[in-house]
Amino acid sequence: MRFLLRVAAAIHFLISAFFVCACLVLIYIAVATGAAALESGPTVQAAQGVIEAIGLLSVAVVALQIAQTIGEEEVVREAHVSAPTRVRRFLSRFMVVVVVAIAIEGLVATFKALHENPAQLPHAATILFSVGVVLAGWGAFIWFNRSAEELEPEAMQQAKNEDKKLR
Repeated sequence: MRFLLRVAAAIHFLISAFFVCACLVLIYIAVATGAAALESGPTVQAAQGVIEAIGLLSVAVVALQIAQTIGEEEVVREAHVSAPTRVRRFLSRFMVVVVVAIAIEGLVATFKALHENPAQLPHAATILFSVGVVLAGWGAFIWFNRSAEELEPEAMQQAKNEDKKLR
Protein backbone atom coordinates (compact mmCIF):
# COMPACT_ATOMS: atom_id res chain seq x y z
CA MET A 1 0.00 0.00 0.00
CA ARG A 2 2.86 2.39 0.78
CA PHE A 3 4.19 1.83 -2.72
CA LEU A 4 0.86 2.94 -4.19
CA LEU A 5 0.85 6.04 -1.98
CA ARG A 6 4.36 6.92 -3.21
CA VAL A 7 3.25 6.43 -6.81
CA ALA A 8 0.24 8.66 -6.18
CA ALA A 9 2.54 11.32 -4.66
CA ALA A 10 4.83 11.11 -7.70
CA ILE A 11 1.86 11.50 -10.04
CA HIS A 12 0.64 14.48 -8.03
CA PHE A 13 4.12 15.99 -8.31
CA LEU A 14 4.08 15.55 -12.10
CA ILE A 15 0.63 17.12 -12.34
CA SER A 16 1.80 20.01 -10.18
CA ALA A 17 4.87 20.47 -12.42
CA PHE A 18 2.61 20.48 -15.50
CA PHE A 19 0.51 23.26 -13.98
CA VAL A 20 3.67 25.28 -13.31
CA CYS A 21 4.75 24.81 -16.94
CA ALA A 22 1.30 25.88 -18.14
CA CYS A 23 1.55 28.94 -15.89
CA LEU A 24 4.92 29.90 -17.39
CA VAL A 25 3.59 29.52 -20.94
CA LEU A 26 0.57 31.68 -20.09
CA ILE A 27 2.81 34.35 -18.57
CA TYR A 28 4.93 34.35 -21.73
CA ILE A 29 1.83 34.70 -23.93
CA ALA A 30 0.44 37.46 -21.67
CA VAL A 31 3.69 39.42 -21.85
CA ALA A 32 3.81 39.02 -25.63
CA THR A 33 0.16 40.09 -25.90
CA GLY A 34 0.72 43.13 -23.69
CA ALA A 35 3.90 44.13 -25.54
CA ALA A 36 2.18 43.81 -28.93
CA ALA A 37 -0.72 45.91 -27.65
CA LEU A 38 1.60 48.67 -26.46
CA GLU A 39 3.46 48.85 -29.78
CA SER A 40 0.45 50.46 -31.44
CA GLY A 41 0.51 53.39 -29.02
CA PRO A 42 -2.15 54.57 -26.58
CA THR A 43 -5.29 53.44 -28.36
CA VAL A 44 -8.47 51.65 -27.41
CA GLN A 45 -7.10 48.54 -29.12
CA ALA A 46 -3.96 48.78 -26.96
CA ALA A 47 -6.13 48.96 -23.85
CA GLN A 48 -8.06 45.91 -25.00
CA GLY A 49 -4.79 44.07 -25.60
CA VAL A 50 -3.59 44.92 -22.10
CA ILE A 51 -6.93 43.80 -20.67
CA GLU A 52 -6.58 40.53 -22.59
CA ALA A 53 -3.08 40.13 -21.09
CA ILE A 54 -4.56 40.64 -17.62
CA GLY A 55 -7.08 37.87 -18.33
CA LEU A 56 -4.26 35.54 -19.37
CA LEU A 57 -2.30 36.40 -16.24
CA SER A 58 -5.33 35.62 -14.09
CA VAL A 59 -5.52 32.15 -15.63
CA ALA A 60 -1.76 31.79 -15.04
CA VAL A 61 -2.32 32.61 -11.36
CA VAL A 62 -5.01 29.94 -11.20
CA ALA A 63 -2.63 27.38 -12.72
CA LEU A 64 0.12 28.34 -10.27
CA GLN A 65 -2.19 28.22 -7.26
CA ILE A 66 -3.50 24.82 -8.30
CA ALA A 67 0.10 23.61 -8.62
CA GLN A 68 0.94 24.98 -5.18
CA THR A 69 -2.17 23.49 -3.58
CA ILE A 70 -1.57 20.05 -5.10
CA GLY A 71 2.11 20.19 -4.17
CA GLU A 72 1.51 21.23 -0.59
CA GLU A 73 -1.49 19.02 0.12
CA GLU A 74 -0.58 15.84 -1.73
CA VAL A 75 3.22 15.83 -1.94
CA VAL A 76 4.68 17.80 0.99
CA ARG A 77 2.04 17.08 3.63
CA GLU A 78 1.03 13.73 2.16
CA ALA A 79 -2.43 14.65 3.41
CA HIS A 80 -5.42 12.67 2.32
CA VAL A 81 -8.47 14.84 1.88
CA SER A 82 -11.03 13.07 4.03
CA ALA A 83 -11.55 14.96 7.29
CA PRO A 84 -13.97 17.92 7.21
CA THR A 85 -11.18 20.33 8.21
CA ARG A 86 -8.91 19.12 5.44
CA VAL A 87 -11.71 19.30 2.85
CA ARG A 88 -12.62 22.86 3.87
CA ARG A 89 -9.03 24.05 3.77
CA PHE A 90 -8.31 22.39 0.43
CA LEU A 91 -11.47 23.69 -1.21
CA SER A 92 -11.09 27.16 0.27
CA ARG A 93 -7.61 27.55 -1.21
CA PHE A 94 -8.90 26.44 -4.57
CA MET A 95 -12.09 28.52 -4.44
CA VAL A 96 -10.27 31.77 -3.67
CA VAL A 97 -8.31 31.40 -6.87
CA VAL A 98 -11.30 30.34 -8.94
CA VAL A 99 -13.50 33.20 -7.71
CA VAL A 100 -10.80 35.80 -8.39
CA ALA A 101 -10.11 34.36 -11.84
CA ILE A 102 -13.79 34.27 -12.80
CA ALA A 103 -14.24 37.83 -11.55
CA ILE A 104 -11.28 39.04 -13.62
CA GLU A 105 -12.52 37.19 -16.68
CA GLY A 106 -15.96 38.74 -16.17
CA LEU A 107 -14.41 42.21 -16.04
CA VAL A 108 -12.33 41.47 -19.15
CA ALA A 109 -15.46 40.26 -20.94
CA THR A 110 -17.33 43.39 -19.85
CA PHE A 111 -14.64 45.72 -21.19
CA LYS A 112 -14.43 43.80 -24.45
CA ALA A 113 -18.19 43.84 -24.88
CA LEU A 114 -18.39 47.55 -24.16
CA HIS A 115 -15.81 48.37 -26.82
CA GLU A 116 -16.37 45.68 -29.44
CA ASN A 117 -19.87 44.26 -29.26
CA PRO A 118 -22.42 45.56 -26.72
CA ALA A 119 -24.68 42.64 -27.57
CA GLN A 120 -22.22 40.48 -25.57
CA LEU A 121 -22.87 42.39 -22.32
CA PRO A 122 -25.50 39.89 -21.10
CA HIS A 123 -22.89 37.13 -21.43
CA ALA A 124 -20.39 39.18 -19.42
CA ALA A 125 -23.06 39.87 -16.81
CA THR A 126 -23.74 36.14 -16.60
CA ILE A 127 -20.07 35.50 -15.85
CA LEU A 128 -20.10 38.12 -13.10
CA PHE A 129 -23.37 36.74 -11.73
CA SER A 130 -21.73 33.31 -11.56
CA VAL A 131 -19.08 34.80 -9.26
CA GLY A 132 -21.84 35.64 -6.80
CA VAL A 133 -23.36 32.19 -7.09
CA VAL A 134 -20.00 30.49 -6.52
CA LEU A 135 -19.30 32.75 -3.52
CA ALA A 136 -22.72 32.00 -2.04
CA GLY A 137 -22.21 28.26 -2.52
CA TRP A 138 -18.77 28.41 -0.99
CA GLY A 139 -20.14 30.35 1.99
CA ALA A 140 -22.88 27.75 2.49
CA PHE A 141 -20.32 24.96 2.31
CA ILE A 142 -18.18 26.62 4.98
CA TRP A 143 -21.24 27.25 7.14
CA PHE A 144 -22.37 23.62 7.01
CA ASN A 145 -18.83 22.27 7.31
CA ARG A 146 -18.21 24.23 10.51
CA SER A 147 -20.50 21.99 12.56
CA ALA A 148 -18.75 18.89 11.22
CA GLU A 149 -15.38 20.36 12.21
CA GLU A 150 -16.61 20.95 15.75
CA LEU A 151 -17.19 17.19 16.06
CA GLU A 152 -13.51 16.53 15.24
CA PRO A 153 -11.33 19.14 17.01
CA GLU A 154 -8.32 16.82 16.77
CA ALA A 155 -8.51 17.03 12.96
CA MET A 156 -8.07 20.81 13.13
CA GLN A 157 -5.05 20.39 15.40
CA GLN A 158 -3.58 17.78 13.06
CA ALA A 159 -4.03 20.11 10.10
CA LYS A 160 -2.27 22.90 12.00
CA ASN A 161 0.59 20.57 12.86
CA GLU A 162 0.94 19.62 9.20
CA ASP A 163 1.31 23.31 8.35
CA LYS A 164 4.68 23.20 10.15
CA LYS A 165 6.01 21.04 7.30
CA LEU A 166 5.74 24.05 5.01
CA ARG A 167 7.84 26.41 7.11
